Amino acid sequence: MKKGWKKKSVGEVLRWEYGKPLDEVNRKPDGLYPVYGANGEKDRSDKFYFDKPSIIVGRKGSAGEINLTEPKFWPLDVTYFVTYDDRQHDLRFLFYLLTTLDLPSLAKGVKPGINRNEVYAKVVNIPPLPEQQYIVAILDKAFEGIATAKANAEKNLRNARALFESYLYSVDAEKASLGDLVNITTGKLDANAAVEVGQYPFFTCSREIYAIDKYAFDCEAILLAGNNAVGDFNVKHYKGKFNAYQRTYVITVNEKKRVLYRFLYFQMLKSLKKFKEQSVGAGTKFLKLGMIKELEIALPGLTEQQRIVSTLDSIREETERLESIYQQKLTALDELKKSLLNKAFAGEL
Repeated sequence: MKKGWKKKSVGEVLRWEYGKPLDEVNRKPDGLYPVYGANGEKDRSDKFYFDKPSIIVGRKGSAGEINLTEPKFWPLDVTYFVTYDDRQHDLRFLFYLLTTLDLPSLAKGVKPGINRNEVYAKVVNIPPLPEQQYIVAILDKAFEGIATAKANAEKNLRNARALFESYLYSVDAEKASLGDLVNITTGKLDANAAVEVGQYPFFTCSREIYAIDKYAFDCEAILLAGNNAVGDFNVKHYKGKFNAYQRTYVITVNEKKRVLYRFLYFQMLKSLKKFKEQSVGAGTKFLKLGMIKELEIALPGLTEQQRIVSTLDSIREETERLESIYQQKLTALDELKKSLLNKAFAGEL
């Protein structure tokens, strides 16, 4: 271990104190002081319970989530708040220290909660206060750069998605009822008919595509989810042999001189928000056949449809590329943060 560092239990370094209930009458949107819950979200109050900056730890609810506080605040009873000796320890250093303990993984029970004594027993390496402050300065600067890189990646992805949606919703032409253009049927199988390794795609109402050993359809089709717990329907385009769940609508074009499959796919994608608004049911939301047949879609000529499809496919391809880069970057940035934290608390910075 690095010279000057000491091995200590977490309980020797800090304490977790129980938060306190706060009557609704004492909560005010324009209150002077923040009120912290388990996930760090802030209400406001004119009362404060603790008058030093601290760390909020979710005790119930978002168990293990940690957030730094303002100088005066009220911690609710679903939280712990941290007390410590500021002559020996830096608050942000303790925040980073708790981050390395993966606190959410310690939550247990039907309504998961964290036993603070289990955390107290963990052994950690603690440097002198000046070195704690040095480590915090390095981590703050590094994490600021990581946050900027993440924000830039998010912005690029948002811009690409916005461009796709803007173009999708800008398509305008005389409208036609979907029922005049297509045939609509459904699959015949239960959702549990899927197999681990099947030869053919099996379309259910899930966004995920499963597999199956037998096919019932051999054609090009638009697959529309017919039910969903919250009305979050999805649509897919497929050509070949496949099978389908009994609540999945299988839509085939019978007016091929009027509408292209790929163009229809994008028009259906555009209509998902409307389907959500029209869906019926309490526990599970359903789409009725009549809703789909009565849907009106913009219908330019085939040449214009093909141009629109080419543009939308190109934009979507770029969006998917950026999504892939974004996910890779998030993974890399998370690994970088973990690596920096591990090095910091091993005395390697």
